[in-house]
Amino acid sequence: MIPRLFIVDDEAPARARLKTLLSDIAEECPHQLAGEADSAQLAIDGVALAAPDIVLLDVQMPGMTGLELASCFMRNPSPPAVIFVTAYDEYALKAFEVHALDYLLKPVRASRLAEAIQRAAALRTTQGAAIATASKAGQGVRQNFSVQERGRVLLVPVRDVIYLKAELKYVTLRTRTHEYLIEESLTSIEEELGEVFVRVHRKALVARDVIVGVERGALPVDGEGDGDRVQESWQVILRDVDERLPISRRQWPVVKALVK
Repeated sequence: MIPRLFIVDDEAPARARLKTLLSDIAEECPHQLAGEADSAQLAIDGVALAAPDIVLLDVQMPGMTGLELASCFMRNPSPPAVIFVTAYDEYALKAFEVHALDYLLKPVRASRLAEAIQRAAALRTTQGAAIATASKAGQGVRQNFSVQERGRVLLVPVRDVIYLKAELKYVTLRTRTHEYLIEESLTSIEEELGEVFVRVHRKALVARDVIVGVERGALPVDGEGDGDRVQESWQVILRDVDERLPISRRQWPVVKALVK
């Protein structure tokens, strides 16, 4: 399927820049430009009429923010995938609430834009129905975590996360291939995504579907003044990674029930 794109940005130079980038990546990332808009109302009308697969959306729009616009698009019978293209990184977390599939910071590189479009086109088929259902039901279940890496904001799919581990002021998010730092608390993540992740320790949440077993092992004692002491503890065995995480006594019954 060749995705149909719709550009929403109130600045003409920004729309022109996006169209130039789209032209540059046309060979590696085939697409059709379904339309463009420079205001919220024109965007709502244009997206409803053109029914694009993907909307490239700015955050700051006259009359309505891009976040509010994305929420409006979610009410469509077949909502488009949304890729934010903006100069503001502080709205990335809010992108969860409107199910954005990516968040690009201006100036956007051609390769990064192509990657985002290809990913959105591939995900739209599998996620579209689920997103529409969640939106109609008034649910705000996120599809991604927002992470910052080398001056850009990335959206990491929840389904790709193996575990989240609290360390000092940050939480380490681990996928099969990368580690990222996020500033959310484990408690808030557990409250929102408790059906996806299980707490194995006061400092760690693990994706339920990657737990393949448990084993006994020696782990460093976690406490001030403990030095190099170790203690025997049950550890969780994870699919696709060699790392083991300790299971606390409090959480042992919960984890044990998952591997029976």
